Amino acid sequence: MADSDIVHVIDDDADVRQSLAFLLSTAGLAVRVHESATSFLQLLPDVQDGCIVTDVRMPGVDGIELQRRLRAAGNRIPVIVMTGHGDIALAVEAMKAGAVDFIEKPFDDELLLGAIRTALARRAGDRDRNARAGEARACLATLTERERQVLDGLVAGKPNKIIAHELDISARTVEIYRSNVMTKMHADSLSALVRKALLGGDFG
Repeated sequence: MADSDIVHVIDDDADVRQSLAFLLSTAGLAVRVHESATSFLQLLPDVQDGCIVTDVRMPGVDGIELQRRLRAAGNRIPVIVMTGHGDIALAVEAMKAGAVDFIEKPFDDELLLGAIRTALARRAGDRDRNARAGEARACLATLTERERQVLDGLVAGKPNKIIAHELDISARTVEIYRSNVMTKMHADSLSALVRKALLGGDFG
């Protein structure tokens, strides 16, 4: 297997590392596990390609700081971050830092494998990414001003009640707008909605 197929798993939880190593090797992927971002960064000069799957919350160097250091080193290896429930805001920050995708725990094995295969094919698939970005932008263009405001709140990781308070509308109304936004964006989950929104829009 080529070096470009190696998946580097970074997580401070030994059980997670072991289970992911088993999953990926069973799927025919070469995998190397690292107990911390710091230990991975020490090996960075020897890492030419492949992709990284990293937890976003880790002691010391976390997943977001890892991306900043990779970028500072000029290394463009694709990064997928794993986030816990309720970490949408962190996931958004990670994608702004350069992550190609994020996966919410607990995740479906096929969802993770699909994200990894996409990341490994990232360079060859730039045209496909551009096409998906264009599709996302077209979906964003169909949103009303109020729907866009609700989407902005969701991308910022705000719960419905906070969005309702900031927009001076009821939480129920936010739920209706949120449902409309997901329909127009062709998203079947909040994480899918955030990924697509970030792909197609500028969310400062």
